[in-house]
Amino acid sequence: MLANILNKFPENFPLRELVVAGLVFLAVLLVLISQGSAYGVRMLVEASCYAIIALGLTIQWGYGGQFNAGVMGFVALGGFCAMLFSVPVNDAFWSTDLPGELGRAFVWLIAGVLLVVAVSQLHRFGLSKRLRTVLTIIVALITWMVVKSVFAPVTSAIENQAGFIGGLGLPAWIGWLVGGLLAGLVGYFIGHICLGLRSDYLAIATLGIAEIIKAFLKNEDWLTRGTATVSPLPWPTPGPAELGFVLSRSIYLAVTAVMIVAIFFLLQRAYHAPWGRMIRAIRDNEIAAQAMGKDVNKRRLEVFVFGCVLIGIGGGALTTFNGIFDAQGYLPLNHTFLVLVMVILGGPGNNLGTILGALLVYIIWVMSEPLALYVMHLYADVAGSLFGWEAPANLSSRALQARVFVIGLLITLVLRYAPKGLMPEKLTHEKG
Repeated sequence: MLANILNKFPENFPLRELVVAGLVFLAVLLVLISQGSAYGVRMLVEASCYAIIALGLTIQWGYGGQFNAGVMGFVALGGFCAMLFSVPVNDAFWSTDLPGELGRAFVWLIAGVLLVVAVSQLHRFGLSKRLRTVLTIIVALITWMVVKSVFAPVTSAIENQAGFIGGLGLPAWIGWLVGGLLAGLVGYFIGHICLGLRSDYLAIATLGIAEIIKAFLKNEDWLTRGTATVSPLPWPTPGPAELGFVLSRSIYLAVTAVMIVAIFFLLQRAYHAPWGRMIRAIRDNEIAAQAMGKDVNKRRLEVFVFGCVLIGIGGGALTTFNGIFDAQGYLPLNHTFLVLVMVILGGPGNNLGTILGALLVYIIWVMSEPLALYVMHLYADVAGSLFGWEAPANLSSRALQARVFVIGLLITLVLRYAPKGLMPEKLTHEKG
């Protein structure tokens, strides 16, 4: 019967898209009715920020076939820049001699980096590559020790006298853009090292790099306040104090929605352009693309960097909305695995599917805890009245673990019944 109904629609009718969009709309409506408008709009803002992050991942994974398991690190970089640019200026730092001392330390750092780069190019003057590599490692280690000895007294003085350097007092959206650029820059250097790896090796490498980024942000107290956190973070729009929770969050949601529409438009243009067709050709058959004269390594690096830029922008928007920068708060489960599930559910390579998948997965992620707690309390009441069973005192913490169970169950069902996602990538043969 279902097959007969589906056959009545034209072949190009977007039935799957309408069904998925209807599911998302229904889920949003249920949240607004059950939890109230303030909570519902907050959830939508967070889901939209995750949608931007997921679009960055779908460029890397869906377009280029690169499995990035280090999403958390680039989200953290975006959040760090959002904090650094929006937090008010710290007069306790800038009114002392510490900025000059820190500037001199950075001069040493830049000189050391240039020296290492220069040594790494000695093979151009006839030096063997093996000797070049040994010399580069030795110079890099010596440079690291020298730079560390220069930075140590300066950073210690900053922590003791000013706490941390503070921010720049600029609009938060500037921090979002710089966060995207920083994530792209870090992705560029990582890409030169990791993009030669394949599949699971690339995933392991990017996962380790994300942990390195998190460890750096957590331990550099002079720069990020480490585990002490930085809050509140100013919004680029009027906050709840001026307009109330619902209206202020709605305006923030409008900003993120405009960002998603703009990104979606650009990605769709890129996908159907010759560049997008070339990227997909490299993804599907790298050897054939290379035989046709395509610069595979350069194109793979472009895809990785573009994805990192979007992830950084999304991470900045998410951190700003939450109003707090906490280096310890970036977790692989929340900021890598959850994004992977969003892309898998929506469909890798399908931009609209990624957006709808992000919204749907985040709603399920957020609402699974209160629903599990309600079911547990209902079960405890029934069991208590019938059998005299006494409910444990930690039902709330047990309900929190339902998130992991529900997401695990969801991804299992999707991989079993829709391995290409709810909205698979539509492969078409285009001319040009």
